[in-house]
Amino acid sequence: MESLVKSVHVVEEVEIPEGVKISIEGMKVVVEGPKGKIEKDFSHTRNVAISLSDGKVVVESYFARREQKALVGTIAAHIRNMITGVQKGYRYKLKIISSHFPISLEQKGDVILVKNFLGEKSPRKARIMPGVKVKIEKEDVIVEGLDIEAVGQTAANLEQATKVKEYDRRVFMDGIYIYEKGEAK
Repeated sequence: MESLVKSVHVVEEVEIPEGVKISIEGMKVVVEGPKGKIEKDFSHTRNVAISLSDGKVVVESYFARREQKALVGTIAAHIRNMITGVQKGYRYKLKIISSHFPISLEQKGDVILVKNFLGEKSPRKARIMPGVKVKIEKEDVIVEGLDIEAVGQTAANLEQATKVKEYDRRVFMDGIYIYEKGEAK
């Protein structure tokens, strides 16, 4: 019964901080700040409007059902993440755990090769998303970038590349695991 109830006007506002410039063209949002620029296209959404007014980004929907209410909050959260990204950036830290065979990582272009994982002869590959920097420091891998989605996806690609399938995970804990995520310092 609740999905039939419509809200007349659902609105969420996002403050634009000093030093951040936002431009909106239809449903395409461009955020520029001291660290760089991020663009996102929200044209796949329906019945949601994005506009600028009085130093705020206004995300709103009229006569919204549950899906549109959720979309308003989601788009506002994406814009907040974009603002944080161009101001500070995001950093994920991953730990290389190897108890059976020593794992070595090598970065080649937009791919990280995981060599000698569980003694395998061919290296496993993890894709680095565009706009993301990866640093390999002994037992740590540091993934940094402006876009939280790209940084998180790169870290997830590394974690998934070393997923153990055939062995008991309680015994074979080898792999690369995320242990810290947040804003870059």
